[in-house]
Amino acid sequence: DRNGQISIPKVGVLNVAGLSYKELKEFLKKEFSKYFKGFEMNVSLGKLRTIQVYVVGNAKKPGLYTISSLSTLVNALFLCGGPSKIGSMRDIQLKREGKTIVHFDMYDFLLKGDNRKDVRLMTEDIIYIPPIGPLVAIVGNVKRPAIYEVKDKIKISELIDMAGGITPTGYLQRVQVERVFKNEVKIILDID
Repeated sequence: DRNGQISIPKVGVLNVAGLSYKELKEFLKKEFSKYFKGFEMNVSLGKLRTIQVYVVGNAKKPGLYTISSLSTLVNALFLCGGPSKIGSMRDIQLKREGKTIVHFDMYDFLLKGDNRKDVRLMTEDIIYIPPIGPLVAIVGNVKRPAIYEVKDKIKISELIDMAGGITPTGYLQRVQVERVFKNEVKIILDID
């Protein structure tokens, strides 16, 4: 049906949303073989229904988006260009019927490949991108020097991991940390 489900007597309701055409045929063949022997099968796709979702807050292109009913949170984030320069990547919120149902961390998805919180969207969902949180910059002999958003306090070793690790010429016996407090006081530490 237009929600990505197949209802078959004796087999039941199968959710096939998100499968490629090739995966769909293999999945159906596997499920049908539990109940039927010596069968042939043909698979065709009809038109999917569309849904409308709102992307609000600090997105590059906030607005109302009409997307496939099989779309997920990540699909919508890529469609709107993701967070703006002042938008958080660590606490993207999916709101449904006045309740926040998911707090999505893009770092988990982009740096670790963790898509467990990439949920399927429903019509009238609201994707809220709050302002960016605390920032930490890392430069020098790391593979991905950049400015990173952090959730809580972070260890230097965790920041180095976030930055892809040390390059072969990196020297860990002298790591320099600069801290700025309230835009007034700067403290420089040398750490081994």
